[in-house]
Amino acid sequence: MDSSISSFQQRPVSIKLWPPTQSTRLMLVERMTKNLVTPSVLSRKYGLLSREEAEEDSRKIEESAFAVATQLYEKEPDADGSSAVRLYAKESSKLMLEVIKRGPRTKVGGEMTVSERSVAAIETFFDISEGRRAFIDAKEAEEILKPLKVHGNSYKRICFSNRSFGIDAARVAGPILASVKNQLNELDLSDFIAGRPETEALEVMNIFSSALEGCVLRYLNLSNNALGEKGVRAFGPLIKSQYDLQELYLMNDGISEEAAKAVCELLPSTERLRILHLHNNMTGDEGAIAISKIVKRSPFLMDFRCPSIRVGSEGGIALAEALKSCTQMKRLDLRDNMFGVEAGLALSKTIPVFLDLTEIYLSYLNLEDEGAESLADALKESAPSLEVLEMAGNDITAGGARVLASCIGSKQFLTKLNLSENELKDEGAILIGKALEEGHGQLVEVDLSTNAIRRAGVRVVAQAVVQKPGFKLLNINANFISDEGIDEVKEIFKGCLEMLGPLDENDPEGEDADEDDGDKQDSGHNGDELELKLKGLEIKH
Repeated sequence: MDSSISSFQQRPVSIKLWPPTQSTRLMLVERMTKNLVTPSVLSRKYGLLSREEAEEDSRKIEESAFAVATQLYEKEPDADGSSAVRLYAKESSKLMLEVIKRGPRTKVGGEMTVSERSVAAIETFFDISEGRRAFIDAKEAEEILKPLKVHGNSYKRICFSNRSFGIDAARVAGPILASVKNQLNELDLSDFIAGRPETEALEVMNIFSSALEGCVLRYLNLSNNALGEKGVRAFGPLIKSQYDLQELYLMNDGISEEAAKAVCELLPSTERLRILHLHNNMTGDEGAIAISKIVKRSPFLMDFRCPSIRVGSEGGIALAEALKSCTQMKRLDLRDNMFGVEAGLALSKTIPVFLDLTEIYLSYLNLEDEGAESLADALKESAPSLEVLEMAGNDITAGGARVLASCIGSKQFLTKLNLSENELKDEGAILIGKALEEGHGQLVEVDLSTNAIRRAGVRVVAQAVVQKPGFKLLNINANFISDEGIDEVKEIFKGCLEMLGPLDENDPEGEDADEDDGDKQDSGHNGDELELKLKGLEIKH
């Protein structure tokens, strides 16, 4: 009997994955509800569901998916239920997409049916971005913009992205846009002057801006146009007339310190702003201080992205202070800036106001242990529905991992965890693995690559995630795992190796600079000893 029990314990795949617990089912319903009520590209086309309607639809979707998956499971009584879990997830996704495309239902005594809404949605969107990127001359502009000249058209959203307008084409487009500007509420002019000389590009911007001045937009996208301060000011007439913007995109636009100050100066109001994306610019500290003024006067901001904008400690602290006004924040992305510890500490004082936060991206901010610990402590006491946590490339050691593990253990809705390119080593990896053992039924992806982890650490992490119902990827590449350790991990993932990321950069003979003998910790004996030392550690969930 003892040998059979031991054999059973060594084969985790024999654990039954179906049916899911009631709490797991309820978590799926809650997650789908959040997706259905969050603004997106599809919701702009088909309409956004109310909270009440989203909850009702989510319950029906889950019940239907559960029934379909249960039927499959009953046909395979000897299986572990993994097929049923995959079908459950696939069916839920398919039905949720159908609901999104259906849009809000017609209310009693409502104005139009669902089919009429769908037709109206198509007729209100004018989009020339499909196909290859191309220059547009006056003759082609006249031809492709004909639908906008039709009397009585109802176009409310225009997308000119991926087509490059010269001056002649802009002169054709200007009067046409002026004739429909009073009915527009969404405008996408991203990447619409590609390859044009600066003088010509600025003139095109001036023509478009003057033609569209006074339109009342909720969505404005000027990304990928290398604007700089000159470009921002060329769009001045359009920007200065926007009092109801809910979404503003200025990505990859050459937004320098001066350009950021110009945006701050020209925007008359951001009281209704919900989404602000500024990533991949050269804003710097002074520019970030200007941006922080916009953020501070945007109380309904729920999605803020400014990765890779060259912000240091001073600008990071200014942004952290300004974000205290944004109590409805759901998605915060500050990656790849030079915040440092002080800005990390400042941000940790802001985190508690984000009660609805679901995604936070804090990778490559030079946080070190002190900054990472402070942020982890703050997140632990707030953001109960956190789904995505990224802190890669912050020089976090095993010492910092203790506080981080405690935070992770409390986040039961977590779907993605990225702690790659740190210095966790075995001790830190074991702490993280232990934190993930209980619950975390929504977990999909964990990245602990490039952390000098050896056999003991990856074993604990692998055992913690392999049985999660919807788990898809564990990345432990570029670590110091012995050949025996690799074989052990592959055995743990036996039957589902697709969930194990590539291991081509693993270095079984890797040594840490601060270790006299890099091989000792990786031996089976010492690895087991380390795990035993940490076994009594309690991670509070």
